[in-house]
This record gives sequence, C-alpha cells and structure tokens, in this order.
Amino acid sequence: MSLSEIRSRIAKACDAAGRDTADVTLIAVSKVQPLERVQAVLDEGQRVFGENRVQEAASKWPGFRESYDGIELHLIGPLQSNKVRQAMELAQAIHSVDRPKLATAIARIADETGNCPELFIQVNTGEEPQKAGILPAEADGFIAECRALSLPVKGLMCIPPVEEEASLHFALLAKIAARNGLSGLSMGMSGDFEKAISFGATHVRVGSAIFGQREGYTG
Repeated sequence: MSLSEIRSRIAKACDAAGRDTADVTLIAVSKVQPLERVQAVLDEGQRVFGENRVQEAASKWPGFRESYDGIELHLIGPLQSNKVRQAMELAQAIHSVDRPKLATAIARIADETGNCPELFIQVNTGEEPQKAGILPAEADGFIAECRALSLPVKGLMCIPPVEEEASLHFALLAKIAARNGLSGLSMGMSGDFEKAISFGATHVRVGSAIFGQREGYTG
C-alpha cells in the first residue's frame, strides 16, 4: 500500500471522528526494513519514523540524516537502561517508558545534558506477563513519579493483545490519559489505526502497510 493511501485513510478516519488530520502523526515503523525501502519512503516525503532497537537505529539514521532534512525518530521498542544515553542522543521521542529505573536513568541524563526527548509511558493494557508496560492500576502513580522527576511526559502508549478487541484497550488508554491531563495517545498499528484514531490516537505506528511484510515480523 502506498504512503499516499495510508495518509488518505488517516484523513478519512479523522474526518469521520470530527478531528483535524494535523492532530495525528503517522510514524512509519522502519524496523528491520532494508535501507532501500526506507529511502523510497523518505523520497515520498515521510519524515517521522519508528525503530524498535537502539542499535539498529544507530546504524541506520545518522546516514539518512546526512541526506534528508527534518527526520524525526521515535523509539517504540523496549529500552534497556544501559542504552538510554544513546537513545536520547538519537531520538526525538521515546514511547516505551515503563518502569521507575528507566525513568530515573532518563531524568539523570536529561539533567546532565539539558536535553530530553518527548516521552510516552507504555501501559500494558492487557496485563500480559510477557509484554512490557506499566499495569493500568499502577499508571497514575507512575505518571506522577515521572512528573516529579521533571520528565516531559507527552502521553501514553499501548499495544493491545492480538486476540482481543483493540477498541477496549484504546478506550482504556484514553481514559487513563484524560484523568492525568495527558494529550498524547500512541496507539494503532497497520491493522487498526483507523479505529485508534476514532478513540483519539495522536500517533499511529504503521509498518507493514507502508513497507510490506518482512518474514517473521508484523506491525
């Protein structure tokens, strides 16, 4: 599917929800994609991209930034504490803040450098033991803890369980964000981004619908 088709679908979903298209950021998830595919999407004008791994981002994006202006990189995968400094140097946003140790590490480096990406707190809305994210019942307290560290918390992120109705998880994330005064909602992927927009998504993470499937990966 072409990038223009995805943008058109986002616009239609925004129109149906009575929202401004400008309020929804399309993150092209370029993890594990060949460089030529990423370059083709850059050539179409896309400038906001998502990566899962710091190491892959570090090998890919400095080179592209030499040739393309205005690239905005979002880290959307689990972040190890020992990769925080590198992540903060590379990315303009981190969507996977999910535990106090990580928040403390980000705050320490932000104080040291005077710079911090926008942050999204990942909420494990399905309470899945194998998945990263703060539990819904602990989200309010963790948001307060991050704010006490003077972290720039933009919003919340979730990845609904594949076997459950995504709408329930989008609604839960929106409810937690609203009661904490957070405007950002990073939710919705290739198969459900239009539904996510109807529940207030401000950032949708679309990979396979733009780049095509990579064997063993979905998103």
